[in-house]
Amino acid sequence: MPERNFELDWLKRWNLYAPHSVALQDGVTGRTLTYRQLYQSSLAGAQLLRRRFRLGPGDRVALVATHSLDAVVLWFAVTRLNAVLVPLNNRLTGRELEQLIADCDPKIVATEVPFLAALANVQGLVERSLCLDGGDGFISALQTEAVTDPIDFSAAPADPAMILYTSGTTGRAKGAVLSHEMLFWNSVNTTLRLNVTQSDCVVMFLPLFHTGGWHVLTSPFLHRGARVVLLDKFDAEAVLRLSSRERATLIFGVPTTMGTLARATNFDSVDLSSVRYAIVGGEPMPLPLIETWHRKGVLIRQGYGLTEFGPNVFSLNEEDAIRKIGSIGFPNFYIDAKVVDEHGAELGVDFVGELALRGPMCMTGYWKNEPATQESIKAGWLMTGDLVRRDAEGYYFVVGRKKDMFKSGGENVYPPEIEQTIAHCSGVREVAVVGVPDPTWGEVGAAFIVRDDPSLSAERVLVHCAERLAKFKIPKRVVFVESLPKSENGKVLKRKLLESGA
Repeated sequence: MPERNFELDWLKRWNLYAPHSVALQDGVTGRTLTYRQLYQSSLAGAQLLRRRFRLGPGDRVALVATHSLDAVVLWFAVTRLNAVLVPLNNRLTGRELEQLIADCDPKIVATEVPFLAALANVQGLVERSLCLDGGDGFISALQTEAVTDPIDFSAAPADPAMILYTSGTTGRAKGAVLSHEMLFWNSVNTTLRLNVTQSDCVVMFLPLFHTGGWHVLTSPFLHRGARVVLLDKFDAEAVLRLSSRERATLIFGVPTTMGTLARATNFDSVDLSSVRYAIVGGEPMPLPLIETWHRKGVLIRQGYGLTEFGPNVFSLNEEDAIRKIGSIGFPNFYIDAKVVDEHGAELGVDFVGELALRGPMCMTGYWKNEPATQESIKAGWLMTGDLVRRDAEGYYFVVGRKKDMFKSGGENVYPPEIEQTIAHCSGVREVAVVGVPDPTWGEVGAAFIVRDDPSLSAERVLVHCAERLAKFKIPKRVVFVESLPKSENGKVLKRKLLESGA
C-alpha cells in the first residue's frame, strides 16, 4: 500500500467510530445507509467492479445519473480501487455526452434508465455499461455480492479521485482533475470555517456533475461523519420540508435558489430553528433577500469557490452579512490569496485585480490539456479569472469576471456592482448586466431584469441608478424578461443573454 501521511479511507474509520449513524438518506423514499452499510457497500462495489470490468488504478468511470444513494456508493467503490469518477451533466444531448466520454475515455459508463436513450450512440457502450437503477438498483445488487477478500484503499494523496468538467459556457469544456489530497484539505477547510461536526445534517439538491453537489458539503460531511439527505432535483417546498423534519443544521444554495426558497408557499410556516446558517455561493446575495432570511431566523454566510480550487475558498462570517454585503470574507485555512495585475504583480488595498490562489486544495490540472493547465497555474498559483479587491480590513470583494468586464468611454465597468445596485430597486426580483457594443462609447451596459412588480418601469430603474452610480456605469438599455438563463448550479449564463438579441 502506498505510504501516505493522512487517512483517505474515511468510511473505514466511521465504520469503526459510528457504524450505526446514518450517512446518507434518500429525501424522497426515506431509504438510509448507515456508515457501516456505506462502508460494506463500497467494499462489495469495488469487488464487483474489479471482477466484472477489471477496473483498476487510473481507470475512469463516467457517471450520467441523478443525485442518488447509488451514485455516492459508486464513487466510494471506484475510489477504493484507485480509479477515477467522472460525473457528466445528465442534461446534455447524446452528442455532447459522446464528446465528453470520448475525451475521458472511461472503462465504464454508469447511468440510469432515463439516460440510456441519450447514450445509445456511444460506441461500445453495451460492453462497458453499468445501469445503477436496473432491477432493484446498484446498492441492492451489492447485497448478493459476498465480499471474499476486502480490497484495501490503495490511493495516495496525489492520485486523482475525480474529474469534473467545467461548464464550457465560453468554449470547450475542460476536465479539472481533483486529487484525494485536494478533497481532504477542502474538507478540513470546510469543517474548520463552518464548524461542521458529526451531529450536522444537510439537505443536498445540487447536481452531482457540479462541484457544489459533491464538495461544498457532501464530501466534507461524509469525511466528518455527518448526515446528508439527498434530493434528485431542486424542489423548494421539499427542501424546506425536509430541512425542518430532519432538523438540518446548514442550508446551501446560490442566490437564485435562496430566492426561490423564500418565495415557496411553506416558507413562512416551516420551522427552520435547527439551521445555524445558510451558506451562499455563486454571486453576492441582494440585501433584501438577506433580510428576508434573517427575519426567518436564518443567518447568511456568503462564500466563494470554484471547481479548480476548493471549492470552499472564502467565507464571510454571518455577523458581517449586512455590514460587509457583497464581500466573500476572508480566505479559509491553509489558503494563500493575493490580488495581482496583468503582469502578476501584487496590488494593494482597494485596487482591482485578478484573484490568485495557492494551497493544497488546488486541482492537479486539466485532463489532457497541458496548455490550459499552464495558463491557469503559474508558479504554484491558480489564476482564477475573477476580478477582486481587498479593503483595508482585509475583506475581499468580487467585482466581476475578467471576461465580463467591459469598457465604456475608456472606463472599466464591473457588472456585479451595477447588479447589486439595481437589485435594491423595489420591484426587481433578478438582474444581470452585460456589456453591449455602442458606436459612441465603445460598450455600454444592458440590464436584463425579472420583475416582481409588473408596474416597474425602465425609467424608475434608471433614476434609481443615477442616484447611486457614476454616469458611465448607468445602463443604457433596460430589458424586462420573464426569466434569466441559468446553468444547472444557478449561475446566470450571460453569453445566452447576448445571443438572445433582446
